[in-house]
Formats: sequence, C-alpha cells, structure tokens
Amino acid sequence: MAHVTASPATRRLAREKGVEIETLAKKLGRQTIGPEDLNDSAAPPPTAAGDTSYWDVDHSQYGLVTPEPMSRFAKIAARNLAAAQSLIPAVTHHDRADVNRIEAFRHSLTSEAQARGVKLTALAFHVTALARCLHAFPRFNASLSADGDTLYLKNYVHIGIAVDTAHGLMVPVLRDADRKGLWQIGAEIADLASRAQARKVGPDEMGGASMTITNLGGIGGTAFTPIVNPPEVAILGITRTETVTVWDGDTPRPAPMVPLDLSYDHRVINGADAARFLSHYAALIADPRNMLV
Repeated sequence: MAHVTASPATRRLAREKGVEIETLAKKLGRQTIGPEDLNDSAAPPPTAAGDTSYWDVDHSQYGLVTPEPMSRFAKIAARNLAAAQSLIPAVTHHDRADVNRIEAFRHSLTSEAQARGVKLTALAFHVTALARCLHAFPRFNASLSADGDTLYLKNYVHIGIAVDTAHGLMVPVLRDADRKGLWQIGAEIADLASRAQARKVGPDEMGGASMTITNLGGIGGTAFTPIVNPPEVAILGITRTETVTVWDGDTPRPAPMVPLDLSYDHRVINGADAARFLSHYAALIADPRNMLV
C-alpha cells in the first residue's frame, strides 16, 4: 500500500492508543488518517480542553509552503483575541445611519479645515457621537471584573481607535472625547493614527478605553462582527457608506447610509439595550446639529 498520510499529532495519538496507522488505513481503504479515525466517535474540538495538538499538521506533505514566524506583537494580539472570543458571549447588532447631512456639513468646512491644517474625517463625527451615546447609556461605558462579580461604571469617556498598521492592529486611545470639540478630535485622530503607523504610540496611550471604534469604511465591506476588546464590554464597527433608496412617505430618494456593527458582551448588555444604543447613535449621526449642541 502507498505511504499513509497522517499528521505528527495523529501518529503520536496512534502510538498512545497502540494503533498501527498502516494497518488501520488498509482496513479503512484509505491513504489519509486523521485523529477521528482512531476512535469510534470524532475527536473533540481542540479548544474544548485548551489542546491545539489537533491542529499540528505537516502542511508541507500537501505541497510547497513558506514558514513565516509570527512577530511578538502579532502573537500577543492573537492570544488576546482568542481569549476574548472564547470567554465573552458576544452578540452583534447591525443598523445603519444616514450620513447625507454630515457629509454636506463636512464639505462646508473644507476651507476652514485647510486653514486649521486639520483633516476633518467622518471618523471625528463618529467619535463625537459615540462619546454622547456612552453618557446616555452608561452600562456601555463599563468593564466587568475578571470573576464576573463586579461591573465598573466609568466616569470618563476614552475612545479606542483601531488602526491598521504594517506591524499589526493597534488601538491607541483618544482621552476625554466627551470634553473635546470636532476640530480637536479630528486633529488627535490624525496624530494617533500617524504615530501608530510609525510605532511611536506609548504604552500609556494604549489602554483604558471606554469603548473602541474599528472603521473599515476606507477599505470596503457591508457588515462584519468585530471582536469585543476586553476589558471593554462593546465595540463599534463601521463599513463603507452606500447609497440606498429610502422613502419620505410615498416619495423615494437616494440616501448615503453607513453600516454600523455593534458587538457587545451579553453578560452585561441585553439585545434591547443594544438596539436602543445603536438607534440613538444613528439619530446623532443623521443630524450633526445633535452633536454640536
């Protein structure tokens, strides 16, 4: 019989069980053996007991591969994301907001923005709206203790800004967003993003956020399910604005709508509150005057 294909983890398990791989392959009439073939039932998922040996596959046996070691930064991020996804019962609520008035308002400020030397992006409005929502819905501006027994309600509003960099995702934090105007927020977003790209963001600028915004609008997509960034209890995702038809009574009109994706920790936040939160947020975005009062 031809050479039997089996991962090192499968062969190790076979040795522990006293199973001869080649004999089993011949019995099954196959040339590939997996760990599920060594028991009457399928092997348990590797994450059930924290054992990832099931994933230990020699990929080179199937074709040419190029190993690329993960950087220390990427490995830390991967561990944090895996822990968050495993331990937090997260739900994602989707909505959208009309950005017609915000875009018109931003356009009207073009000359002033140039004079100030500030690029006033739509993200500045999103940060402002989120800061106001966190005041209106204080349970979103909170963190749950590691043992799940205590909820810490925060009396400050710091917004994490997820930045896609060449060395991985970074989340610098814009402090006291609720006390700052659009121009200052716009300038600080640009500064944080620029320094994140250059790896010049200090450790003291990376933690303590009330909530994070992750914006994929400049890349694309219609929706996604962002992973909650613990110890925060919610995260807001934004994707590319699209023009859709809305109705004013019997009259259809095109409207630029931005998709919004709110993931939240269901241990702290229920679905009804998440829907109210995002509905309030969409109303703020729909009319920038709501944020300038």
